[in-house]
Amino acid sequence: MAGDALVIFTPSGKRGRFATGTPVLTAARQLGVDLDSVCGGRGICSKCQVSPGVGAFPKHGVTVAPDALSDWNAVEQRYKDKRGMIDGRRLGCQAKIMGDVVIDVPPESQLHRQVVRKAASARAVAMDPATRLFYVEVAEPDMHEPSGDLERLAAALAEQWQIAGIEAGPAVLRKLQTVLRKGNWAVTAAVYRDHHGGAPRLLDVFPGLYEGALAGLAIDLGSTTIAAHLCDLRTGEVLASGGIMNPQIRFGEDLMSRVSYAMMNPGGDVEMTSAVREALDALAKSVAGEAGIDPAAIMETVVVCNPVMHHLFLGIDPVELGQAPFALATSSSLSLPARDLGLKALNAEARLYTLPCIAGHVGADAAAVALSEAPQDKDDLVLIVDVGTNAEILLGNKTRVLACSSPTGPAFEGAQISSGQRAAPGAIERIEIDPMTKEPRFRVIGSDLWSDDPGFAEATAQTGVTGICGSGIIEAVAEMRMAGIVDAAGLIGSPEQTGTARCEAEGRTHSYLIHDGSAQNGPRITVTQGDIRAIQLAKSALYAGARLLMDEMGVDHVDHVTLAGAFGAHISAKHAMVLGMIPDCPLENVTSAGNAAGTGARIALCNIAARAAIEAQVKRIHKVETAIEPRFQEHFVNASALPHAVDTFPHLSQIVTLPQVVHNTGGGGEGGRRRRR
Repeated sequence: MAGDALVIFTPSGKRGRFATGTPVLTAARQLGVDLDSVCGGRGICSKCQVSPGVGAFPKHGVTVAPDALSDWNAVEQRYKDKRGMIDGRRLGCQAKIMGDVVIDVPPESQLHRQVVRKAASARAVAMDPATRLFYVEVAEPDMHEPSGDLERLAAALAEQWQIAGIEAGPAVLRKLQTVLRKGNWAVTAAVYRDHHGGAPRLLDVFPGLYEGALAGLAIDLGSTTIAAHLCDLRTGEVLASGGIMNPQIRFGEDLMSRVSYAMMNPGGDVEMTSAVREALDALAKSVAGEAGIDPAAIMETVVVCNPVMHHLFLGIDPVELGQAPFALATSSSLSLPARDLGLKALNAEARLYTLPCIAGHVGADAAAVALSEAPQDKDDLVLIVDVGTNAEILLGNKTRVLACSSPTGPAFEGAQISSGQRAAPGAIERIEIDPMTKEPRFRVIGSDLWSDDPGFAEATAQTGVTGICGSGIIEAVAEMRMAGIVDAAGLIGSPEQTGTARCEAEGRTHSYLIHDGSAQNGPRITVTQGDIRAIQLAKSALYAGARLLMDEMGVDHVDHVTLAGAFGAHISAKHAMVLGMIPDCPLENVTSAGNAAGTGARIALCNIAARAAIEAQVKRIHKVETAIEPRFQEHFVNASALPHAVDTFPHLSQIVTLPQVVHNTGGGGEGGRRRRR
């Protein structure tokens, strides 16, 4: 071994001694260094580029001579002339080790390259997708060796890439012979390898070295909205994102109404399955078009959703999920042909993976949130709330993780609110109310100006002020509580009680006028007593679910609160706490994770080890069933007060003093007295 050369790879720090003349790529593979290669060392894919060092490296105890690698060769020169290559870089498959050397593997040459998932936590995702490309040279057919083209391709994959036992479907077999001959017996194979160790599957073949798109689709299938991220399966980069309303809304706004529709209408579940599959197929075409790629380049998709959506998408009648004991047809992860589930726009052999469900009412979307936010790795106790039509709640740390779901309904998304609307240009998303004058100022989606800023009318002339979205109604009700317009019981006061004519009589109750656009033929945007009640019901369900998990954990407070969901990204922590949507904790410890379920789907799409990890983790998460917990009703009733009838909010009280007003007695609150009787 004395005559062998010492090779040190950075940034991994892996080192070993190799006989002179060993290719750098071979040394990297033997040491387990993360160095990519699609062409199998033929010098045509350029994925294995490295940067050799020269000179003294005291840290590693080595001095590298200029001739530590073999001379630049014709293959490297041809590649540089044709495609370009940074000066000083070498192809790992061509450069041979001739002496002690330090070799840096740049990020773009790392197979499991790190991709920043989101700036907030700067957590990286290691790229190790189930579907990858492999360039192979296949033996030509021979009269004396009567094997088929597929068998010879399989032999080439086994010999050149150690991928044995390949299987192929009819779509690939139909094109295989043409592609092999067009590529002069050199092809790029798209191979799917399941993390459970099943037989590798040939998804597609391309003549020669294929350098076109290789994409995957991460889908968060929500009961109200469907979000999709188109990802590059080589780099993890999000190529395009899109979202649409779930067309199943026409069968019922919430999950139980859809289950009821399936129960009451024979074939109703089939209708809903067909509607959502068509929507997903259209969404796949849409994001592929936005990214400028052929939808057939989408080789794989990961879908996360709640249990009712899970069953309806898979074509399973959800009736059992509508009654105790809320049994799932299957809670395991699934890997299926995408075409069998109506996704015809994708590659004909594309695979679809669904994350496991946690329990009857806590689905694969909650598992995706757990994968994204990893509560099981935290020292502090963290409460993760995925706010939507059906809220999924996780509570845990390194000791234990609990989960439940809570039926919040669509009020948080602007539905069932008198002036409510989806988040779109023109919708009020931020609001402040002066506690002295009771006058509001607001911002709408599409403009950074406040309504009392100069130029607001001009800036919003195109969109107008059209309504109020979910984050806007949260802030409106919380601001009304802080200004004394609404009392702790949730009752809107009269003009006499509140001191503002913006409180208008509406039958036996009152409403609060935020904006009057009638002079411009626009809407009058108000918050009614019915709106307050809808928000109280939604937030009470949310808080009661969180309290049940805290009871099970034996705690009265949490260290951190993470708001997940696209809606959660836009909620003000202070306003959420004033409403009593979330338990009291230091406001700086309330953070947003954005669409964490969608992020979890992306992680599972990009990394098969993450799939195995979440499948194992789900088995350790303890499920609390809100529907049968006797204390849920007690918590729900107490949580209807703003912020709460019993629980104190010491952290909140340090920054907000809530007025101690009561609008159901005296002061001309006629409507309130009638309500009391």
